[in-house]
Amino acid sequence: MDASFWETRFAKRTERVKSSAIREILKLTQQPGVISLAGGLPAPELFPLEAAEQACSRLLREHGKEALQYSTTEGHHPLREWIAATLPKTNANEVLITSGSQQGLDLAAKLLVDPGDTVLVESPTYLGALQAFNPYEPRYVSVPVDESGMQVDRLEELLKQKPKFIYALPNFQNPSGSQLGLERRTTLVKLAAEYRVPILEDDAYHHLNFQEGIMPTLYELDKTLGSGNNVVYMSTFSKTLAPGLRVAWTVGPAEVIRKLVQLKQGADLHTATLNQMLAFELATTVFESQVARIRRTYRARRDVMQEALSQTMNGKARWNTPQGGMFFWLTLPAHLDASRLLEHAVRHKVAFVPGEPFHAGGGGKNTLRLSFSYPTPENIREGIARLSESLEEIVD
Repeated sequence: MDASFWETRFAKRTERVKSSAIREILKLTQQPGVISLAGGLPAPELFPLEAAEQACSRLLREHGKEALQYSTTEGHHPLREWIAATLPKTNANEVLITSGSQQGLDLAAKLLVDPGDTVLVESPTYLGALQAFNPYEPRYVSVPVDESGMQVDRLEELLKQKPKFIYALPNFQNPSGSQLGLERRTTLVKLAAEYRVPILEDDAYHHLNFQEGIMPTLYELDKTLGSGNNVVYMSTFSKTLAPGLRVAWTVGPAEVIRKLVQLKQGADLHTATLNQMLAFELATTVFESQVARIRRTYRARRDVMQEALSQTMNGKARWNTPQGGMFFWLTLPAHLDASRLLEHAVRHKVAFVPGEPFHAGGGGKNTLRLSFSYPTPENIREGIARLSESLEEIVD
């Protein structure tokens, strides 16, 4: 049978499913000699390999039958208790373990979004979230982001449109690297509670802070300043332990978690048992030292990229220095197109992610995202030099 046979059977919603721009660009990075500043990949040399090997051996030796067996949809109970203990006024029954944060986003969209519903997002926002939401046919309204995060002074007027929920990335946002300030966090939580609009908080980069102290999450603030049950919180071990574990979590009111559990049963029954048990072992033994090592390394690589940009890109682009996370966000002169720049950059064997796909309402053609977590300092310097050469070609 030819392809048209299957195409006639695809659901209409698949028309809204597009390949990730990042994943497509990552294919380019497989070419010999290409320096990738594209994907937000953790540095593999920082994975806790020795600790994971020892923990796996111990788990299989002492709890092998349990680790290799089916488990509950909600997740490994000791891991859920550990997560609940990191958050205020939370118990394990309000925690669901998911197969990566991406599954959490998809389950939330299945639960919350009907065709035509309004969803309020930042601009730019995380591309993976748009991919998760799009099949359910929402209508997006966008709030601009600056170096201090969501511009909440523009929020109240949009809340009057009664969006189904607000999707927010307060810490070192992907892609912009911005961090939402405390005053803005407070305003966001209070306004959302006042207008009875839930917040979906995506906090994957919570621990990747290059300064002392971590700001309270929107979830925490809602417990003290808001309604106490207006935020659904998501985070992951992908940026701190290892993305290959695919262990993340969603925390929220018990009635929300119960519905998400039912939806997850139709998706994968449960997240891999061995992976959850391994994540718990690592979380309770090496987590703090692991996070400290990652922060030191990424802060140093951030500094290298900042220096390289200052030496080669001054006057050619604007950027803000991120105080955590994995990304720089560059804005080119308004008449330039980052996708065209990428074509030239690939010829110079360097890759990045154009910013347009991160804008739910369109725009952003003159923006781009650079990642500093994966490349070595030497590759960062060389990659920025190649990018500068590529930019000179399209400017000329």
